[in-house]
Amino acid sequence: MSKVLSTHVLDSTTGKPAAGVGVQLCVADGAPISRGYTDSDGRIAELAPDGLTPGNYHLIFDTGAYFEQTGQENFYPEVSVTFRINDTARGYHVPLLLSPFAYSTYRGS
Repeated sequence: MSKVLSTHVLDSTTGKPAAGVGVQLCVADGAPISRGYTDSDGRIAELAPDGLTPGNYHLIFDTGAYFEQTGQENFYPEVSVTFRINDTARGYHVPLLLSPFAYSTYRGS
């Protein structure tokens, strides 16, 4: 089982953490595993407290609700990031850099 799966959302338009973003973790077939909301620092420290086995997963970020809450026009109502767990001895961090009309992600540390 993997050690930790965390995420961080930064609103690159404001340069501030994106608080209150709903994030759902799903297995490859789309079945949900867990759900959480980013804290005031834009983070969720643990999305898979029971660990993850090797395989593909999705993080689905409810960006539309976040932008509506902050009064920003936006193009992407949700962002889905698909990633693979290979090494269950390490932790995984999946950040999202977000703006109303673009986003990017990377494997963090």
